Amino acid sequence: MGDWVVIAEYYSDVYRTEFIRRGLETKDQALEALRKALHTYAPSKRIIEKRRQVYRFADQETYLVVIKGRLTEWECTLRIAELVSDSKDPSVAERAQRGHEAAEAADGPQDQIPPGP
Repeated sequence: MGDWVVIAEYYSDVYRTEFIRRGLETKDQALEALRKALHTYAPSKRIIEKRRQVYRFADQETYLVVIKGRLTEWECTLRIAELVSDSKDPSVAERAQRGHEAAEAADGPQDQIPPGP
């Protein structure tokens, strides 16, 4: 079973990732939720929105949202992501598991994807 999410990424004193929607079953559901969020997502900062501009990246699964307020401008990236260990694509989950096992066998620090629950 796939586990898709919609996330917002932005910088506000530090780099932040915020989950907008979790637990979506399919990529299509995630894309639909992403498209709805483009026009409704509001940052945790209080901004009196005067204008919103939405830019689409070439992959059509990532968008840049620019909100212009009375005094400030705020930018965030909205995108979808899939939990690798729950991927419906068996090769994705299998590669992640193989990567974890290879990292355990190697000496020294390794980047790895922890096993799923």
